[in-house]
Amino acid sequence: MIRKRSKRYKKAADLVEEGKAYGLDEAFGTLKKFPAPKFDPTVTVSFHMGVDPRKSDQMVRGSVSLPHGTGKNVRVVVFAAGAAAEAATAAGAEHVGFEDLIKKVQGGFTDFDVAIATPEAMTEVRKIARVLGPRGLMPNPKTGTVTDDTAKAVGEVKAGRVDYKLDKNGNISGTIGKASFNEDALSENAAAFIDSVKRAKPASAKGNFIRSVTVAAAMCPGLPLESSLYTIA
Repeated sequence: MIRKRSKRYKKAADLVEEGKAYGLDEAFGTLKKFPAPKFDPTVTVSFHMGVDPRKSDQMVRGSVSLPHGTGKNVRVVVFAAGAAAEAATAAGAEHVGFEDLIKKVQGGFTDFDVAIATPEAMTEVRKIARVLGPRGLMPNPKTGTVTDDTAKAVGEVKAGRVDYKLDKNGNISGTIGKASFNEDALSENAAAFIDSVKRAKPASAKGNFIRSVTVAAAMCPGLPLESSLYTIA
């Protein structure tokens, strides 16, 4: 089935040079020229990886703190008790609790973007892994969401930390801001994300670790980036 594109999308597509690979500044300079929709589009960076997602030793995951944030109000829940719970509340977490919060999630509550837990709480949090896991919300030490320093974790997430993980199709994607951000902010956020993925290369990965990278705003055409930005020497 041929997908019908809007006039606005077609006008944006006319600004993209066919077969061209863009540097960061040029990519976001072009993106800023696209006809704007009636909302502030989210801008994402997407990676097509050269690893096999079926092999556990080639899994790629990590987190990156974007220098200019994501432009999104991130809703955080924290599974903790005592001082760690008090610290999370003071840091701005929307929901903080332990057994009561676990029961709430078991009842269907998933109205949040990031879940953080203390190591002590994880024994009980694992009981709701079937709820959190498929939504990408399960706390994980590798992404800094299992920690006793709940205040720091909440602060980092609120400030613009993005967690990422290789999907079953061998791709990684994440938010790097809004189309209303200036070009420098988008370029610096994208560079930080790309550098983080490059550093996450597993020892077992062979050949081209990152095959291609594309930046795009919601409901707009993508802009492929120059390979020099993501090639690992």
